[in-house]
Amino acid sequence: MENQALGLAEAVQRLFSSRIVVKRIRWRRAFDKLPSALKAPWMLDPSSDAVEPAAGEAWPDVWIATGRATLPLSVQARARSGGRTFVVQTQDPRWRNDAYDLVVAPAHDRVTGDHVLSITGSPHRVTATRLAEGAAAFADTLVPLPRPRVAALIGGRSRAFDLTEPHAAALAGRIATAVEAAGGSLMLTFSRRTPDAARAAMTARLAHLPGLIWDGEGPNPYFAFLKFADHILVTEDSANMAAEAAATGAPVHILPMIPLKPADKFARLHADLRERGAARPFDGSLDAWTYAPLAETDRAARLLLERLGKA
Repeated sequence: MENQALGLAEAVQRLFSSRIVVKRIRWRRAFDKLPSALKAPWMLDPSSDAVEPAAGEAWPDVWIATGRATLPLSVQARARSGGRTFVVQTQDPRWRNDAYDLVVAPAHDRVTGDHVLSITGSPHRVTATRLAEGAAAFADTLVPLPRPRVAALIGGRSRAFDLTEPHAAALAGRIATAVEAAGGSLMLTFSRRTPDAARAAMTARLAHLPGLIWDGEGPNPYFAFLKFADHILVTEDSANMAAEAAATGAPVHILPMIPLKPADKFARLHADLRERGAARPFDGSLDAWTYAPLAETDRAARLLLERLGKA
């Protein structure tokens, strides 16, 4: 979630000279489950960063926040700054949606309103420059790999999907067959939500392929994988990874998971990505196609600056 706020802030900074200050907050456990309307700054955990300006300092020009925990602070920032601070909330707040100057929400959440900007996916930090920077440390390892280089971004269990060991093994088998048929290589990474059994099953099945399987130790090759990939496979449980993959211009193949309940919003996202030419369901092959890389975070930053009168 932090990357959503930071990605949008960095996009603003690329367009308008700015200073970014990151604030991380959490509520004391006793108050965390309270409704947002009942929360006050004194209920924050002592480990939280101070969100109000110090004596003699001004409120920020722009406040960008993400996640349920930030909602009451965003509303209070707008009021306590006397309207000076332009308050932006990403995702669907689902609480006082009219209390922010701008809501940058995924189109698949179907949030509406005059102050709502719907984008494909969520704001993120993937840019050509950042990919190049992230790829530099892994170039010696990844550039020599046989092409097509296939990045596989594997999620895990969520409220809507599951990745059991048998399903993970079957999925790995399909990936291996596709990579072998193409004579390519594999760059594989897991998320924090990937169950250990699923991770082990996929690693065992795919370890023989040329490439790199990141085990979570050492520098994270995620941006390098995106940079050097000729194809990107993404499990259907992650809206963020799909949107980030679609910012590269590489074909995005959506990997099926086990549904736990109806997941209409994910279906809407994947339909949106298909309509924009970025993604298709993984059919076991590695057919290539082209499309204009999505730049939704930059679009959101331009609108933010227009609303702020800085465009």
